[in-house]
Amino acid sequence: MTARPVKHSLTLRGHRTSVSLEEPFWQAFRDIAREDGKALNELAAEIDERRGTDAGLASAIRVFVLDRVRQR
Repeated sequence: MTARPVKHSLTLRGHRTSVSLEEPFWQAFRDIAREDGKALNELAAEIDERRGTDAGLASAIRVFVLDRVRQR
């Protein structure tokens, strides 16, 4: 396992953006999307809409993943 972030492209409401997350976060994010029956881009767009201006998208995804893992 590496702690180095991995960059992936996402499409949010028709616009491409890149997000850098560590591989364990990417895997957990994919798992959550699958569990919720959503495409990764759809879930990312929902998180993007809910996040405040004080947090970047990568940070918002990490917090979302952590919250979901803690709920289990």
